[in-house]
Amino acid sequence: MSSQAEEAAEQTSNTVEAPTSSSSTETDPTNGTIITVTVGATVPTGFEHTAAEEVKEKIGVDARVSKDRGRIYFPITTDKLFQVHLLRSVDNLFVVVAEYDHYQFKESKEETLNELQELASKLPWTSALEVWRLNRTLKKKKGHRKAGNATRAKSNAEPSEVPAAAAAAETEQQELPQVMSPDDDDAKAEVTPDSETRQQDLEDTAPEVKLIKFRVTCNRAGDKHSFSSNEAARDFGGAVQEFFQWKADMTKFDIEVLLNIHNDEVVIGIALTEESLHRRNISHFGPTTLRSTLCYGMLRLCKPQESDIILDPMCGTGAIPLEGAIEFNESFYIAGDNNDMAVNRTVNNICHIQKRRADKGSPCGLPIDTVQWDLSNLPIRTSSVDIIITDMPFGKRMGSRKKNWDLYPSCLREMARVCRPGSGKAVLLTQDKKCFAKAISRMGGLWRKLHTVWVNVGGLHAGVYLLKRTGSVFGQTPEDVHESRGRGDAQKDERDDKELC
Repeated sequence: MSSQAEEAAEQTSNTVEAPTSSSSTETDPTNGTIITVTVGATVPTGFEHTAAEEVKEKIGVDARVSKDRGRIYFPITTDKLFQVHLLRSVDNLFVVVAEYDHYQFKESKEETLNELQELASKLPWTSALEVWRLNRTLKKKKGHRKAGNATRAKSNAEPSEVPAAAAAAETEQQELPQVMSPDDDDAKAEVTPDSETRQQDLEDTAPEVKLIKFRVTCNRAGDKHSFSSNEAARDFGGAVQEFFQWKADMTKFDIEVLLNIHNDEVVIGIALTEESLHRRNISHFGPTTLRSTLCYGMLRLCKPQESDIILDPMCGTGAIPLEGAIEFNESFYIAGDNNDMAVNRTVNNICHIQKRRADKGSPCGLPIDTVQWDLSNLPIRTSSVDIIITDMPFGKRMGSRKKNWDLYPSCLREMARVCRPGSGKAVLLTQDKKCFAKAISRMGGLWRKLHTVWVNVGGLHAGVYLLKRTGSVFGQTPEDVHESRGRGDAQKDERDDKELC
């Protein structure tokens, strides 16, 4: 028993040493070793292939779409780790510790949970923990860049705080246990007396080494499991705590270990994001604000080109045109709504982005404008818009299903009027599929449906419809002629009534 305990202790020590030995890589990446790891990303359901295309375009690697919808996986080297945080289509990121495509769960719950406990000590944690530490360093550097001149001014004005900051930095490096190499011992032996005195002062003033806090989050899908998500997280987390001697904390944690189970697929990872990356543009929210990652997927679906005029006639908080103005800034965006509160929110969100860009020293101008208008009578010239992209009312939080039967046809007709015949496109998001299908069937002479992406929006099964404007001139299709005659007859009847009076 004693030999087994010694082996377990040695294995634990070796596992924790790996991220500690990468501290030189973090402080001086040019001298560190570069490793390749697999990074997983959660994306809006339905836009997995769109996210994979972005990974290929920006990072240059092929991404694999998971069987579990809403996730992709791709390899990346540690020297390019910062690039994953620049992706616009992903919500959360995590580094994969281990992945099992066909995990054989035991029949009884007790055996399965015991197997999960044993699994914790067998996993290759070394590379994942090293990437986690490197990721924390990148986020701290990003935070320093955000501070900008204010931080430098503060350091110049209060030089007495520099030793405290150095002590805090040293404490941060000591978060994980460190093992001194022989070279480090030699280097330490050559320290001068003055440096020894300064080092002693820092050690006296530095706080105690911070204990690592962690939590385990289990995301489970499938109805053939004999255990619940809470039971899996509890037992696996207990084994991780016993293996690393970390402290469990459900709220103020340093490391979040992910246990993703989808039927017989099991993926263990360590989170690289503290909050979803879709929280980046909106500061003034409305009742139906779209996630920025979903907005990016819709924009990428219509492939904006240079100098395109892109219209969002029901902008809400301006989430879609704002994302487009930031990422596809060679086009011009017009955001409008009939609700004055929605227009005010859009203006405030634009000002928020401009102020944030100005604080960073970037050009604060955005190719976007905001207008309040009536959707059925847009103040825009006929055939002057290249792309229309909007989130239509679902009839739940906004509007009603009954009103949609009148709104959707009039909306599609007015969109067809302002959109360029033959080349114009529309990307429309709606959950009222029956009403939209009926409206499209009535607009067959103006719009042609090319593609549909089924997405999950707040638990609702919605569709993103890619439409192509036909070459028909507005006003000459049967729908428009009938509509025009109807309006003309109504106006004629009004004139006749006035004459009779």
